[in-house]
Amino acid sequence: MGILYQAQDMSYWAIWLFILFALMAFNELGRAKPWTGIVLFAIVPLFCTVFIWPTTAAPGNEYGTGTWFNWVKTYSALAGCLGFMVLRYTKLGQNKWALLFPPIILAVNIAEAVLRDFQVFSYALWTGGEVDNLWTISGPWNIMNGIAGILNIVTICGWMGIFISKDRTRDMIWPDMIWPWIIAYDLWNFAYTYNCISDHSAYCGLALLLSCTIPSFFIKRGPWLQHRAHTLGLWIMFVMTVPQFADRIAPIYTTHNPTAFFIVSLLALLMNAGVAVYQFAKIRCQHLNPLTQELYTDTKAYQSVVEENR
Repeated sequence: MGILYQAQDMSYWAIWLFILFALMAFNELGRAKPWTGIVLFAIVPLFCTVFIWPTTAAPGNEYGTGTWFNWVKTYSALAGCLGFMVLRYTKLGQNKWALLFPPIILAVNIAEAVLRDFQVFSYALWTGGEVDNLWTISGPWNIMNGIAGILNIVTICGWMGIFISKDRTRDMIWPDMIWPWIIAYDLWNFAYTYNCISDHSAYCGLALLLSCTIPSFFIKRGPWLQHRAHTLGLWIMFVMTVPQFADRIAPIYTTHNPTAFFIVSLLALLMNAGVAVYQFAKIRCQHLNPLTQELYTDTKAYQSVVEENR
């Protein structure tokens, strides 16, 4: 992909495509029935925690899966999956206080990554180097993208309007999470993976983000956060189990070009700043309270999601 990636073998992109569709397929499986979700996001990780991950994701391993961040991210993603299932299949989905769980778990996940971006900057690896057996490079892009992540947290809104769809899948619908915020999140998160997990970012950034964004636009609109939690949980479980995948089996390395890092983070910052400016202007002009009111009820994007799922 030119300035961003350099795959040694084009067949690796075919594998990348397979991973993308596999994540989408397992996401659909996970949301189909309560028992499929329990198997994927409770029973499988419990088994792996006891019998597999202590070996494949041991601290200091050569693939970088044994870091504190990887372990925290794994269980925070799974907590999101299981927590959303509780909201979807119990009466807690109608409890206004329980609806605080989705924005909190989302904000925590973003904050974890923001801290990691700032941490990579603190390493002062201005010409690149390895940290936890992963290549990375420090630069202003870490600060830029950290700020973008903070803006992404600040612009989370409308959680009080979350509801459960009436169809058989009982999805967690968040209509106020409209497409500009989703794109802003995607750009920020891709920049985070590019900055901090550079040579894995084709998978844990590009493929993983597309695997939840494509369904959000073309399969089931409204439950983006649910799609995101499922695909993130699935990917992290896979990479914790097969840590050599992105390094040995089908590696797609970044170009290690500082210009690419700068451009990716700049785009993330500009998009998130744009969403923040638009949102704050809307709040001011319409005298809205973002802590108690949804902000985008007058938009076609919001209205179509509600109409499709009520």
